[in-house]
Amino acid sequence: MAIQAPKGTKDVTPQESYKWHYVENMARDICESYGYYEVRTPVIEHTELFQRGIGDTTDVVQKEMYTFLDKGERSITLKPEGTAGVGRMFVEQGLFNAPQPTKMYYLYCPVFRYEKPQAGRLREHHQFGVEVYGAPRASADAECIALAFDLLTRLGVEGLSVNINSIGCPHCRPKYNEALKAYLRGRYDELCETCRTRFEKNPLRILDCKEEKCKAICAEAPKVLDCLCDECAAHFDELKGCLDALGVPYTVDPMIVRGLDYYTKTVFEIIADAEGFKGTVCGGGRYDGLLEEIGGVSMPGVGFGMGMERLLLVVESFRPIPEAAPVDVYVAPMGDAARRAGFKLAEELRKAGVKTEFDHVGRSFKAQFKYADKLHAKMVAILGDDELAQGIVSLKNMQDGTQGQVALDALTQYVTNNLK
Repeated sequence: MAIQAPKGTKDVTPQESYKWHYVENMARDICESYGYYEVRTPVIEHTELFQRGIGDTTDVVQKEMYTFLDKGERSITLKPEGTAGVGRMFVEQGLFNAPQPTKMYYLYCPVFRYEKPQAGRLREHHQFGVEVYGAPRASADAECIALAFDLLTRLGVEGLSVNINSIGCPHCRPKYNEALKAYLRGRYDELCETCRTRFEKNPLRILDCKEEKCKAICAEAPKVLDCLCDECAAHFDELKGCLDALGVPYTVDPMIVRGLDYYTKTVFEIIADAEGFKGTVCGGGRYDGLLEEIGGVSMPGVGFGMGMERLLLVVESFRPIPEAAPVDVYVAPMGDAARRAGFKLAEELRKAGVKTEFDHVGRSFKAQFKYADKLHAKMVAILGDDELAQGIVSLKNMQDGTQGQVALDALTQYVTNNLK
C-alpha cells in the first residue's frame, strides 16, 4: 500500500490552491489597509512557552499538544496556536523598543493539535490572525473585530453574529473566581474529572468545558460581568461604543471565556450560520499579561485567530470561489526548429507579464489544441516550420474562433495590447 498522509492532515492540490490564494490575497489586502504588517514565526517552539503563555490547565496544553524531546533532550512543541509565538518574537526581537502600537498579522501559520479530525478542524491546520501590542484602549479591540468582520463580509459570508464578553483582569477576577467556586461547590461531584481538577487552580476554565453535563451546570453560574472592576467595566463600555460607531452588530454573551489562559478583559467570537456549517470562524480577545507571563515586558495586547480550512469551508457554502485567471497564450509548436523558437517565444511572453503555457509533452497538433482548450487559453500561438520560415506566428482567438497572422518579433506587443 502506498504511503498516505497522516490522519488529520490534508494536501492542497494544484486544482485547489487558487482558493487559498483568493482568501489569502484578500486577507493581506485588508490587513494592509488597516496598517498591519506580516510576521512569520517558527513551527516549533520550546514547550515552556505554551505552558506559561496558554496555561497548563487548558485543554490545549493538557490534551492536544504535539510535544517531543529533541536530540539535545530539550522539550519542543509543534505550535498549537499563533499568539504565544508572536509574543515570544515581540520580546526576543526587541519590538517593544519601537514606537507603539505594533500591529502585526500572520497568514501562513501551520498549527498542530491532537484531536478528532472533523470538517474544518484538522490536526494540522493553518491560521490567519492579527496581533496588536502597545494599545490599551478598547478601540484596538474594536478594530480587530471590525477587521475580521470586514474580511468575512467581503468573502461573501452571510448570517454573521459577533458575541463579546469581558472576563475581567487580575484585580477583579479573583472576586469572580470565588463567586463561581461558591456556586460550583454544591455540584462539585457532578462535574467531569477534568473540571474537578480545575476547580481550585482555574475555575474559569470550567465555563469552557465541552461536556454537556458541565455546560448544564454552568448555565446558571454567576456572570463575570457582575464582578468587573471600574476599569474593566469602562473598557467594556468603550468597546461597545466603538462597535456601535462602526455599525458592527454584536451580542453580549457572558458565557464566552475562550479556551486559553492568557485572555484578560475582552473576549469575542464571530459565528457563521451557513448551510452545512454552523460554528465559530474567528475567536480572540485581549491578553494584557501575556508578555510578562513569558518573561517579557509589561505591555497590553489584543488580537484574534481564524482557521483557514474552516474559513474556506464557510466561504464555499455561500458561493464558489472565483477560479484562477486562465492561460493567456498557449504556444503550440510543430517541428524541432519551431519548438526551439516557440520555447524562446513563451519566455518572452512571460517576461512581458503574459500568462503563457508551452507543450512539454510532444503532443500532436490536434492534441495541443484540445489541451489548450482544457486550460481555457485565450489564444493559441501556432508556430510551425512554414511560419518560422516567414517570420510569422498564426494566432487563434479561442474565444471567438478567429485566426490571423502576426510578425514573430511583434507578437509580444500585439498580445499585451489585446489583453489590455
